[in-house]
Amino acid sequence: MQPYGGFWWRVLAYFIDAIILNIAISVVFSILGLGIGASLTMMEAGQASNAYTGALMMSSLLSLVASWLYFALMESSPMQATVGKLAVGVIVTDLNGNRISFARATGRYFAKILSGLILFIGYIMVAFTERKQGLHDMLAGTLVWKTRDPRSVVSHEEVFR
Repeated sequence: MQPYGGFWWRVLAYFIDAIILNIAISVVFSILGLGIGASLTMMEAGQASNAYTGALMMSSLLSLVASWLYFALMESSPMQATVGKLAVGVIVTDLNGNRISFARATGRYFAKILSGLILFIGYIMVAFTERKQGLHDMLAGTLVWKTRDPRSVVSHEEVFR
């Protein structure tokens, strides 16, 4: 029987993913920022302020989209895990041990926002629930397993209730 992916493994995986995402987003924004900065220097003060606010909002939106696509595409891929999850050896499945769809991975990603908004209680639930599910896992109908091979989870169907 495969063990569930516990709280600390998932925290470590998230830190690895956050580092990767921050580096990638920083590189893209550095390139984009040079163009925006050059444009701002040629504007009047009022226009520059509005342009800066617009650029800040656009960068926040781009960060959200990049993060969503990273998590949803990786977790719904045949690997069933992000780079951080692969590094620590955990995968994401549905309640039957199967690969999740992009739609389910998307729901899981946006449910993580809810898990964080309620004082991170949705994440802390992983440490205390029987199947190590956070609120976002429960809402999306997913499980996280401590294994590097998705086939090993499916071969142990007796664990699914």
